Order: sequence, then structure tokens, then C-alpha cells
Amino acid sequence: MWKRLTLLWSVVRGDARQLWFAVRHPDAPGWLKAASVLLVVYVVSPIDIIPDFIPFIGVLDDIVLVPLAMRWLLKRLPPELARAAAARGRR
Repeated sequence: MWKRLTLLWSVVRGDARQLWFAVRHPDAPGWLKAASVLLVVYVVSPIDIIPDFIPFIGVLDDIVLVPLAMRWLLKRLPPELARAAAARGRR
């Protein structure tokens, strides 16, 4: 189980770096900036799809939805921005 969590953390960390670089890039589209802000608001907000006070399941939606949303945003980047973000995210 710890192996899976470590793998999940490394994927999320890499995607977060790529997304951070893509948002700060001068050619970043407006929808990317807006979607990234909404994703951060969702993570920080006390309002969730499944409330956090429900044991295990309440945290599970954050653990699943946030990485999926980050990956979805990265897949919709313009090709030149995606290449630049991927190259920068590997550092």
C-alpha cells in the first residue's frame, strides 16, 4: 500500500509542477488559469462533493478527483505549451 501511495505522490507532484509551469507561461490560455484557480479553490474549500467528516470516503474524493483534474488539464494544453511544461516538469 505504501508503494502505491508513494507512486501516486510522485505522479501528483510531477503533474503539479507541470501545471504550475504551464499556468505561469506567457502563452497560457485563460481557461487554464481559471481552471487551475478553481482546482485550488476546491482543494482549499470546506465544501466537497463528499463531506470530509465521513471517515475514509470523505478524503477519498480529494485523493482521486484532484489528480484526475490535473491530468485532464495537462492533456488539454496546446501542443507547444505541453512540450515546454513536460520538459520543465522533469527537472
